[in-house]
Amino acid sequence: MFPKPPGYTRGIIMNIRKEKDSDKENIWKVNAEAFETEAEANLVNVLRDSGNFFISLVAEEDEEIVGHILFTPVELIGDESGLKLLGLAPMAVLTNLQKKGIGSQLVKTGIEKCSAQGNDAVVVLGYPEYYPKFGFVPSVKFGIKSEYDVPDEAFMVLELKEGSLKGKNGIIKYHPAFGSV
Repeated sequence: MFPKPPGYTRGIIMNIRKEKDSDKENIWKVNAEAFETEAEANLVNVLRDSGNFFISLVAEEDEEIVGHILFTPVELIGDESGLKLLGLAPMAVLTNLQKKGIGSQLVKTGIEKCSAQGNDAVVVLGYPEYYPKFGFVPSVKFGIKSEYDVPDEAFMVLELKEGSLKGKNGIIKYHPAFGSV
């Protein structure tokens, strides 16, 4: 059997890369199509324009953007230690290409980028059946909760630096734009 080429995911060969300025419209379209409303697509634009640091990756197939993932800074209220925390949201894949591994590859690559840039942990509000395969655990394990009223099992955290959350607790606060979603 021949080795699979880089980017091979269940029959789809794709490229994952940082977003470029010229991608903005296509990123909006992917997010608008993947979610029930345009709120997440609009959120991406607001977060990008906020001036805050972010990691934004796209998945391309045949030079067409088919997926997108965004990581933006979040804050652990009351923590003065300088923890570098990011929130994963949103993550979107065109509906006709979902469940083919594109989202998983976006998450894996995104986590690698977050770690390489020296971040301590990533939080996500998402499906408790999906994110644990990447190492996410319920954040209540660390005494950390979301600012939003969500089930404990749906708000998760991944330590990128082992022990970085030891002794930390509190509430994660997102950029105010998340309140509109």
